Amino acid sequence: MEHRTISDLTKSAGVSREPTSSVWVLRRKRLERLATLLDQHKGSVCLLSRIEYMSASQRAALRADHSPLAIAFRDPVFRAQGLRSDRLGDAMDFFALTKGQAHALVCDCHYSATVMPAMIAARARSIAAGPSTAELWDKLRRTVTRIRSSF
Repeated sequence: MEHRTISDLTKSAGVSREPTSSVWVLRRKRLERLATLLDQHKGSVCLLSRIEYMSASQRAALRADHSPLAIAFRDPVFRAQGLRSDRLGDAMDFFALTKGQAHALVCDCHYSATVMPAMIAARARSIAAGPSTAELWDKLRRTVTRIRSSF
């Protein structure tokens, strides 16, 4: 058995704290931009209701005027990047959100009676800061591959 320092192992294993794919970098930037748009929004925000009880097709078609998704869709940068509408399904695809993340971000059951855009912006930043499900799976896959190759 060969002994190596953590530093040597990190270099040979290609360990990085950065996301492994530009897709996830783009996801974070988009969520950060959404947060900025929400911080700048003057006016009320309408949240979606009971999305956790809807079928996938109902959830995908869900929208509301003055929702965070409508605010995002008004942004010409997001539209130029491919945001197709202010419907929940299109936003989930565009921002690479899981059902749970979308629910936490735009469902009214996660907020108090009075919702300020800054509250939703903070949640968007929190989602952006955490690893995506795909990143966690990728990290697990790489770890298993590395362990298998060491035998």
